[in-house]
Amino acid sequence: LKLDAIAARPFYPSTRVRRCAMSRHPPDCGPMRRVGVLSAQLCAAEGAGAGGPLGFQEETKSLDKAEVLALRHRHTSAAQSISYANTDPLMIVRGAGARLYDESGREFLDTRNNVCHVGHAHPRVAKAVADQVALLNTNTRYLHPNLSLLAQRLAATFPKGSGLEVCFFVNSGSEANDLAMRLAFARTKSRQVVVVDHGYHGHTVQTLEISPYKFDHKGGEGQKRNVHKVPCPDTFRGPHRGPDAGERYAEHVAAACQRAEGGQVAAFIVESGMSVGGVILPPPGYLTRCYEAVRAAGGICVADEVQVGFGRFGEHFWAFEQQGVTPDVVTLGKPFGNGMPLAAVVTTKAVAEAFHNGLEYFNTFGGNPVCCAAGLAMLDVLRDEGLQKNAAKVGRHLRSSLQSLAARRPLIGDIRGMGLFVGIEFVRDRQTLEPATPETSEVCARMKEEHQILMSIDGPHDNVLVMKPPMCFSAQDADTVVRALDAVLATLKYDASVSDSKVGHTPT
Repeated sequence: LKLDAIAARPFYPSTRVRRCAMSRHPPDCGPMRRVGVLSAQLCAAEGAGAGGPLGFQEETKSLDKAEVLALRHRHTSAAQSISYANTDPLMIVRGAGARLYDESGREFLDTRNNVCHVGHAHPRVAKAVADQVALLNTNTRYLHPNLSLLAQRLAATFPKGSGLEVCFFVNSGSEANDLAMRLAFARTKSRQVVVVDHGYHGHTVQTLEISPYKFDHKGGEGQKRNVHKVPCPDTFRGPHRGPDAGERYAEHVAAACQRAEGGQVAAFIVESGMSVGGVILPPPGYLTRCYEAVRAAGGICVADEVQVGFGRFGEHFWAFEQQGVTPDVVTLGKPFGNGMPLAAVVTTKAVAEAFHNGLEYFNTFGGNPVCCAAGLAMLDVLRDEGLQKNAAKVGRHLRSSLQSLAARRPLIGDIRGMGLFVGIEFVRDRQTLEPATPETSEVCARMKEEHQILMSIDGPHDNVLVMKPPMCFSAQDADTVVRALDAVLATLKYDASVSDSKVGHTPT
């Protein structure tokens, strides 16, 4: 009976068990080997002595990369992509600062993970989480100082007089944007939403419906009738590229408001810096004109800061400040907990009061003491280590170095961004702007394989390398990236005679 019970469990043998089983039965012994392995696992569990059965730590240490990949393929959906799946997937087991390490100890410079905002495994954040989880973790129906203090400190980061002072804590950027839509619907009694092409706001049903990056792609359900899509304010390859681009792009938003049912709009949502859109920053004056049109149509303005908030722009703590506007709702995500699931919606009292209609909003894990401890520690480190200033300084140095590189590498069509949010767009021709999509894939893969630098690809044509590293990223790190990129571009192997359809793109 015990053997049958073990046979029904997922099988993750320890190194000791595998060695024992393999020594008893040859590889081709079929079912007998399975029985031998199960018997050995039972013996190991019963004979573990005072230490008891093997814990998961021993099991994970015993799994090699091939086994981990096989288990992932077996037990997770193919819809959950793996980075570098068409070359050599990484198994990352440790991080420190702006570095990641695989199971063999190889070190990689990380230019792509903006989740661990102040650095991977920052000791102050790790200690704050460990200390709090050893004391208590529960929900927000009980008072706890961590939540109240975090709300106070978060509200203090917004411009004075903005009215952005009411906080809802959630677990992810998707949840934050989903809740932002509920706030807008409650405040305006409308369901008409204006969105920007190539925008991405999350993976819930509601956020998928307001994310052209998803609903326009293969497998997406297309644009809903209550959603009004306007052009992405791209001044490199979009329809408006001159000094009046901001005003011209905003005209599309005004027109969308007029097209809305009854001329009434619930919300206009846009990322303050569009990441999957290819590092698109709104041109000057864009948000000012957009907000005027939306508010005239009765709507509220939502700034999605999930990717670029918390000082990433360097010159500003919140990216929307670069446009000199004040949103009605701000959504936060990825970097807030430095790897812990912490996100938030910050809004005004007027919007929050309209939402308080008798239907309780309760989020079991949103704002729990452990994640709030992570958020408080992240804000402490961000302040104490001067990481916003670092983002401004290193970002300027990085963009300047990349501009110098572009002068001798014609495949680079554009360098754009602010602070530690930088995009490098590759084109085959600087006049026609033909996207260099396969070349970008090769560059990304070779940066990893030859120089141990992790980068990501975004943009509607998959031809933009996006850099949004941990905020501790240094000028020396920037120089390392530029030198490696120069070396790869000097020896690019792409054959233009080969059909693009035969060239694999590196998923990132």
